[in-house]
Amino acid sequence: MSRLGTKFAALQIKKALLAYLVAGDPDKEITVDLMHAMVASGADAIELGVPFSDPEAEGPVIQLAHERALANQVSLADCFNMLAKFRERDQQTPVILMGYLNPIESMGYDVFAERSAAAGADGMIIVNLPPEEASELSGSLQRHDLDLVFLLAPTTTDTRAEMICDKSSGFVYYVSLKGTTGAATIDVDDVASKMSRFRLMSSLPVMVGFGIRDGETAAGAGQHADGVVVGSAIVDLVAKNATDPARIIEAVSSLISEIRLALDDLSG
Repeated sequence: MSRLGTKFAALQIKKALLAYLVAGDPDKEITVDLMHAMVASGADAIELGVPFSDPEAEGPVIQLAHERALANQVSLADCFNMLAKFRERDQQTPVILMGYLNPIESMGYDVFAERSAAAGADGMIIVNLPPEEASELSGSLQRHDLDLVFLLAPTTTDTRAEMICDKSSGFVYYVSLKGTTGAATIDVDDVASKMSRFRLMSSLPVMVGFGIRDGETAAGAGQHADGVVVGSAIVDLVAKNATDPARIIEAVSSLISEIRLALDDLSG
């Protein structure tokens, strides 16, 4: 069983918390320490954002983080190196690389899959990869036991949702907002409605992201989903404390702890 499968199985009724950061933001040195701090504060898995010049699904907070990382000349190879360093101390926490297709195509699917596995990745979220066009990359990832997670949106039809759930592995990611990351407040009633539909389509865990910014919003979504993904709220704290690495660790750890407590309260 993959690290993702093992983690979700171990959680049982506990809600999962996935924490997102952009590799190399605000500098290369802090990323691995921040990953460890997230885990220590209660994150069950980490989404490591791969910097890209045109992250079209992201709102301004995460777009600026990509720009800061690219200004630091952070490459896909650097992301592998950061992950490998993280694995020196943590062999249990699942790490999903989240990014865009262009750098992967430049590297080549087979090489990307091989290097991802060697670095210690567990899966991928490729935001601009339609599932209809994913068979070649999916095959490369499967040969290295890597999961490929696809996104569901509020506007996804039942027919397409069934196809997306069928092609996903590891978990399914429900984007709770019509828009970019950090764009609006999550609609809990909509999440409840969508979760009841998606659970009929897949036995995979369904995670909710976009709009999770604190304990309250995490609890609202988490009461209906298998867990939540926190991204923009973390990246915003990184930006606000960019010149003080210790303060970044402190602020992000505090947020993760708050959300962990809120989610744990749901399961008693």
